[in-house]
Amino acid sequence: MALKFAPNLTLLFSDSPFLDRFARARASGFNHVEFQFPYEHETAAIARALQEHDLKVALFNMPPGNWGAGERGLASLPDRIDDFRRSVMVALDTAKTLGARRLNCLAGKRDENVPLHEQERVLVENLGYAAGVFVEHGIALGIEHLNPHDAPGFLLSDPSTAFRIQEQVASPNLLVQYDVYHAQRVSGELANTLEKNLARIGHIQIADNPGRHEPGTGEINFRFLLNFLDGLGYAGHVGLEYLPSGRTEDSFGWIHEWGYSTD
Repeated sequence: MALKFAPNLTLLFSDSPFLDRFARARASGFNHVEFQFPYEHETAAIARALQEHDLKVALFNMPPGNWGAGERGLASLPDRIDDFRRSVMVALDTAKTLGARRLNCLAGKRDENVPLHEQERVLVENLGYAAGVFVEHGIALGIEHLNPHDAPGFLLSDPSTAFRIQEQVASPNLLVQYDVYHAQRVSGELANTLEKNLARIGHIQIADNPGRHEPGTGEINFRFLLNFLDGLGYAGHVGLEYLPSGRTEDSFGWIHEWGYSTD
């Protein structure tokens, strides 16, 4: 079985400082890692941790705006276009330093003071701009759907909306980041969605439901779903973006039990 897994260092190994999590990921056998936001840490320090532990970055997010104030991305906000375009350059510089070849863009929240069609127009325009900048440096871009229970008001609240926006941008450098946990909470239909849209998916993240814990703890039949995904020939990474139900290292047992490998 050929699926490639990347632990999300924002959620996993969280009982250690961020820069210490790279060593634990490598000790667990992983070759790639992902994380949500690297910007509060010195980029050079992250680069050193990657090099020291022979790890590569599968993915991280573009700057989301003021996360603490509730912002969840800038790309759809008409009054933040300049801020968004500056964030493109911040993400680009960070990706080049860390050797990352894939980024994710958070669309932002619905602004009820702005017509929906205007927000979507701005989002499509900004995504086209960012995808064009990144492709020149060999970096792919994704957009992600977040369920309304965990992320109230997020503009892309279900997979179908993310696929629709991706189609409107019409850039080969922009694909959907399909999150199984978020999809399950709003629409289900996981296997059929993956099969129908695999060519439009650049990255996949997983967590079980309820609880957002590791596979095997909830209602999703991950043993079937991952085998199905493997059979489709998915060549990207599967990000482990879950909250471990215990110690992180103890949450990886399903990988080997189901015939996969961490390397």
